Amino acid sequence: MADYDYDVLVIGAGPGGYVAAIRAAQLGLKTACAEGRETLGGTCLNVGCIPSKALLHASEYFDAAKGGAMAAMGIKVTPELDLDTMQGQRKDAVKGLTGGIEFLFKKNKIDWLKGYAQFKDAHSVEVAGKTVTAKNIVIATGSSVTPLPGVEIDNAGGVVVDSTGALELASVPKKMVVIGGGVIGLELGSVWRRLGAEVTVVEFLDQLLPGMDLDVRKEAAKIFKKQGMTLKLSTKVTGVAVEGKAAKVTVEPAAGGAAEVIDADVVLVAIGRKPNTDSLGLANIGLELNQRGQIETDHDFGTKVSGVWAIGDVIPGPMLAHKAEDEGIAVAENIAGLTGIVNHDVIPGVVYTQPEIAGVGLTEEAAKARGGVKVGKFPMLANSRAKTNHEPDGFVKVIADAETDRVLGVWCIASVAGTMIAQAAQAMEFGATSEDIAYTCHAHPTHSEAIKEAAMAVTGKPIHI
Repeated sequence: MADYDYDVLVIGAGPGGYVAAIRAAQLGLKTACAEGRETLGGTCLNVGCIPSKALLHASEYFDAAKGGAMAAMGIKVTPELDLDTMQGQRKDAVKGLTGGIEFLFKKNKIDWLKGYAQFKDAHSVEVAGKTVTAKNIVIATGSSVTPLPGVEIDNAGGVVVDSTGALELASVPKKMVVIGGGVIGLELGSVWRRLGAEVTVVEFLDQLLPGMDLDVRKEAAKIFKKQGMTLKLSTKVTGVAVEGKAAKVTVEPAAGGAAEVIDADVVLVAIGRKPNTDSLGLANIGLELNQRGQIETDHDFGTKVSGVWAIGDVIPGPMLAHKAEDEGIAVAENIAGLTGIVNHDVIPGVVYTQPEIAGVGLTEEAAKARGGVKVGKFPMLANSRAKTNHEPDGFVKVIADAETDRVLGVWCIASVAGTMIAQAAQAMEFGATSEDIAYTCHAHPTHSEAIKEAAMAVTGKPIHI
């Protein structure tokens, strides 16, 4: 039997990687994790999910004070923006959470190999000039920003930036152009709009938020327009010219037509993300990528190379931190001889704008393509808690199979949609019908009552509308 340095070596310490390492160590496996970033947590904790939510939350307070929502409740203030302090609390949140993972590594006796790993063969990698061997190697290297051809990102320059650069802006831009109407672009665009920027979103498709339910996409566009964003849908960017501390963005209709130039102080490129696989040396182990640059795995997250596994953004599926976390737990349990399973049909997605936008399961369009469906909708305007909180925008939509009544998808726009969607995901995980949700007692008054009412609407019996 071969003698290895470790039972499990995880490449990458993002949400998938660090969770896989911790779970493997909990199961008694000698574990190491290779990570070249100076702090653990990957993109999510360092320059993604966590810092963006810190700015989103802070900017919501500022916007509420500035925009009159607080005045409507009898609270009159004149807010003053201290951007340095706002950025400081973002950095404190990141520091605390990344440090927490380092503590968990020490607690679980996980060796942090500081450097980027490259395969030498299926059971050995080189990290910072040293060869390390492992019986099992898990690829969890995450993803990075997809570049826009012909457009150079310069985060240090602060004019044409990606999501990382958009978090670090030292001042509020007067005019910001966001290229891409997906989750990242809308979240970061929302931050700077609330703080005073004029924001224009350019999206190639005819609706925002690709992959979400069409009703949600249409309603989101109405809400963002009402909030002051300029939306240019069915529009493509043909050039970005930087002139000193400003840029000129040339756009034209996606189907062709007259060009238009938009002036901007900051241009945020947010057209998607791509798997981080280029520097792994996959050719050294004979592991090929699919057409999307992803690593294909079996149900247990094993690749075609024995002893090599993969999870998270490098494999097919939505690029979401919580998907990677669940896969991290599952792959560690599979390596240990247990049964680790992830139900990829029930992976919720959330857009942390205000209101939040969330969904799980099939869109109505996808569900109808499979067969007959029943749909129930309930507006947040008719929800008592949303009404009293001055949060009238949005709705909940429940999609069920026409014959079995089994819930196929739930979509919602509400101030706390990201929290509400967990109920729907759990119900779907247990194979719930719309009737199961409709006859489950919900606390009153809560936003979640809108899920109950939407489920009741599937069979045409909502109470409050």
